[in-house]
Amino acid sequence: MPDPWYAPPESLEPAARRLFGPRLPLAATYAGTLATDGVVRGLIGPREAPRIWDRHLLNCAAVADLIASGAFVVDVGSGAGLPGIVLSVARPDLTLVLVEPLARRTNFLTEVLGTLGLADRVTVVRDRAEAVTLPRPADVVTARAVAPLDRLVGWCLPLAAIGGRLLALKGASAADEIATHSAAVGRLGGGVPRVRVCGVGLIDPPTTVVEVVKERSVAPSSSTGSPRAVRRRGGAQRR
Repeated sequence: MPDPWYAPPESLEPAARRLFGPRLPLAATYAGTLATDGVVRGLIGPREAPRIWDRHLLNCAAVADLIASGAFVVDVGSGAGLPGIVLSVARPDLTLVLVEPLARRTNFLTEVLGTLGLADRVTVVRDRAEAVTLPRPADVVTARAVAPLDRLVGWCLPLAAIGGRLLALKGASAADEIATHSAAVGRLGGGVPRVRVCGVGLIDPPTTVVEVVKERSVAPSSSTGSPRAVRRRGGAQRR
């Protein structure tokens, strides 16, 4: 068992038990790793250590309610494992790929997966999202604090299946980003972005997520470099 300091504060324990269930001790072990080794290795700021549960673990775990049972999830820019490792702890039915370009982060992720016993269903890939090769298209692509929505959609939607979704964890800027980047999202093959709020009545503040459904595939134009719809033989646009 982890040091009790890394267990959730008493005020957050009901939410933590709801989100992690019997795997709460595993979540506490991860919390302790973030607050110690994660800080030493520069993956979490020292001021974040006392806020590991409310700002990071519970914020990420709430998103699990948007993901169907048995889904294949790709976490882009996984960093210290937020939200990818949190989702793998909260949802043992999920298969995940954690995509992260920096070696010091992928080394940390690999070590954490070994410690938590998650390596059988979670894979770490050191690469950029736009270059990664997956075993199959993802049902869900997640990202937290990685980039503005237009760039994020350009990186993430190509990894998803048609009908798959990007779940981008955002803060108060979500509505403004949608207003600014909706047209770009459409050009990149996404449907109309929606704001989803997770953990209402359970965590404060609840988690704000921008959801984008992949409606069609796009590829760079050979002449302009801008996205164009991928067409089947005969010219019919894939939808």
